[in-house]
Amino acid sequence: MTTDQTFIVIGAGQAGGWTAKTLRDEGFEGRVIIIGDENFAPHERPPLSKEVLLGNAEKEVCLLWPPGTLEDAGIELRLGESVAAIDTDGHTLSLGNGEIIGWNKLMIATGGRARPLPVDGADLDGVYTLRTIKDAEAIRARLASGANVLVIGAGWIGLEVAAAARKSDANATVIELGDRVCARALTEEMSAWVHALHVGHGVDIRLSTAFDRFEGDGRLERAVLSDGTAIPCDVAVVGIGLIPNTELAEQAGLVIDNGIVVDEHGQTSHPDVFSAGDVTNHPNPLLGRRVRLESWENAQNQAINTAKAMLGTLQPYAEIPWFWSDQYDANIQMVGLSEDWDETVIRGDRDAGEFIEFYLKDGEIQGAAAINNARDLRFTRRMMTSGRKFDAVSLANPQIKLQKLMKG
Repeated sequence: MTTDQTFIVIGAGQAGGWTAKTLRDEGFEGRVIIIGDENFAPHERPPLSKEVLLGNAEKEVCLLWPPGTLEDAGIELRLGESVAAIDTDGHTLSLGNGEIIGWNKLMIATGGRARPLPVDGADLDGVYTLRTIKDAEAIRARLASGANVLVIGAGWIGLEVAAAARKSDANATVIELGDRVCARALTEEMSAWVHALHVGHGVDIRLSTAFDRFEGDGRLERAVLSDGTAIPCDVAVVGIGLIPNTELAEQAGLVIDNGIVVDEHGQTSHPDVFSAGDVTNHPNPLLGRRVRLESWENAQNQAINTAKAMLGTLQPYAEIPWFWSDQYDANIQMVGLSEDWDETVIRGDRDAGEFIEFYLKDGEIQGAAAINNARDLRFTRRMMTSGRKFDAVSLANPQIKLQKLMKG
């Protein structure tokens, strides 16, 4: 493998870090450069809305590896810098400071940014989104006992913020335009369970509620709903989704469709440009369709697979999606992206908060969601790729081990 090649990774998050590390682990001896606009080494984001927000850990817990690991591997870190443009014909890119760097192969792992709420007062001191280390530290400083915290959006980020607020003895109100929490990810039954979990911890959840504006004299003082209701608040966190950062790829002439379009190896419409992580729209043969996943596991594993493809080792990327969230004492995990099922099977005790829901179609498991039952959920992934059909009565019986059902 030649040593005079330069591989550049744009993005210093989960996908970008794993791309660079994998290139070295696979024996690439050329120049590897990571360019990241945050002034922080490659890191993961899940702890930001969990340990960091709760004050149980500092930002260093987000680091993918101990300080110096990438530098020791001969990987150049250009942090706190941004890429202004990509020239695919000339195989160069230009930085915001005007510097031009040539490359042989390029990885775009630019992830996404928090979707802003376009209302009056959104620029007031005290209104935040939660995506970066800076965001998490700023919000954490406001989660004092007795503070009034308003959350816009009842998705995973919003509910994790609400849980952190209550654990900090702050008051929490959640505003959601839809008619249930986590409607994109959970079934009605599981949404109801999560809703009850938060209400039981003192969160005020208002569904089917439209938002109008924030108000305050330089600093956030209240939020006003569309019906005129005013809610006093000291801090507000907007959690209404993610916008994939496709602008650079689009400027470079790459194919874009709800993310950067790649093949099963992470290759874009340009043969020397690759992409992985939250920004990527990729085919998933196990689901039978293209998807863009905002997932910790996908960012890591797709990046590893794509880095190998950049070096010529082609293995189609195909995994069952997996997601997780921690809220209070509940560990919530999901596998699959269930869209169509004809039977729901519950295994375990819903009231005790330790169970799993299976979603079946014609006896085949399409997906599952679990509360405090990581062991069964891990095995469910194997069941989903086994090609087997499963009996609902047996699945629901916790006395019958799932391993036995695979053998039956």
